[in-house]
Amino acid sequence: MSLPRQLGPYRLVRRLGHGGMAEVFEARVFGASGFEKRVAIKTLLSEHRGDADLERLLIEEAKLGARLQHRNVVQVHALGVEDGVYFVAMDFVDGADLGHAMERAALPVELTLLVLEEIALALEHAHALKDEAGRPLGLVHRDVSPSNVLLSRAGEVKLADFGIAKQTKLVETTRASIRRGKYAYMSPEQVMGRVLGSASDQFGLGVMLVELLAGERPFDGATPVETMDRIREAAPPTFVDWPPDLEAIARRCLAREPDDRFPTTRALREALGHARDTRRASVTELGAWLDAALAGATPSSRPRAHTVRTAST
Repeated sequence: MSLPRQLGPYRLVRRLGHGGMAEVFEARVFGASGFEKRVAIKTLLSEHRGDADLERLLIEEAKLGARLQHRNVVQVHALGVEDGVYFVAMDFVDGADLGHAMERAALPVELTLLVLEEIALALEHAHALKDEAGRPLGLVHRDVSPSNVLLSRAGEVKLADFGIAKQTKLVETTRASIRRGKYAYMSPEQVMGRVLGSASDQFGLGVMLVELLAGERPFDGATPVETMDRIREAAPPTFVDWPPDLEAIARRCLAREPDDRFPTTRALREALGHARDTRRASVTELGAWLDAALAGATPSSRPRAHTVRTAST
């Protein structure tokens, strides 16, 4: 798509990224008396436009996103269509995704716990979501991974991409042939194609906790197939020099059986909150760390205080 380009009331100015079926742009929307606002616009890649199934997924993503009203969730503002092109207008987050930031600098323990507690708050909100009749939607994100965690220069933490989320109480719109989620963060039950509950998202958060503190994921193999085999087995890693409270959180999140994880997302969030009691960090510090990381002013690696050994190493 050539830029700049007008799409509905939005002026697309630059491409922010793209995935398997969609791309995201930074855009501007203008109003009276010099009003101007930055937003993010998500639309299907040109080769997928006109695919009724994928258009339905994008529409359902927008409808679902409109239900999610929380400071730790990327807000959906509008769904539009112009000349047959569907698009979703969302929050523009001035910063970077956690995966990109992690490649540029190691996140200190205090900031790691702040970020994970904020993600847990977003999941707690999503998992508790109900329909208009007060019935639980049974929402599961299914892709809790660094690329879906957006950090802003102001220190905000927002969970993105509920487009692959599953509403267990509603009709499933995802193509059965597509295994959603990034395999390294999938839960054992997700790898095995079983019915998912909120505990599945806990597993992804647990993988991120280990990755952020130890610099490696607990079940990585030489190939995607080997990684999924290790996740399916979920043999507990050996935690080296971990504080007991952080090890307990990681072990529980990474339990093979969903019933052995935290009973609720709220319980996980509270455990992270307790861990932060003696490891405080502010959103201002997180924003400053991100600024330094993006400017290349912080070391990309440092000796790890916390390490893990998997069952195969």
